[in-house]
Amino acid sequence: MTRKRKRIRVLIAKPGLDGHDRGAKIIARALRDAGMEVIYTGLHQTPEMIVIAALQEDVNAIGLSILSGAHNYIFPRVMELLKEKGMKDVLVFGGGIIPQDDILSLKKIGIKKIFTPGASTDEIIKFLEKSLKK
Repeated sequence: MTRKRKRIRVLIAKPGLDGHDRGAKIIARALRDAGMEVIYTGLHQTPEMIVIAALQEDVNAIGLSILSGAHNYIFPRVMELLKEKGMKDVLVFGGGIIPQDDILSLKKIGIKKIFTPGASTDEIIKFLEKSLKK
């Protein structure tokens, strides 16, 4: 009997008031095309909404896409809520307009990787496949 390999489940979220979601949709489509199950939450999500969706969907990873500059509030809040819900095994990554100095502080709180403009979809796919070997 062959064991069926479990597919990686990724939630892609657009937190805050940022209304530009083209990049998030491109990433969601690329992950889907790579064989991952993708849940896209849509625009204007709160950290609470993101974590509840991640819990309900039983995801392996959360991708946060942000261009508004609110990453220093939203990303730590998501990490705090994941910890409260006992979801420490969910990998969190981000992307968008995030200054290099902020990337270091976000990694310290547990964000595994930040993809800045120009990152390839292949790079993101390889990162998730390597980090979430199933």
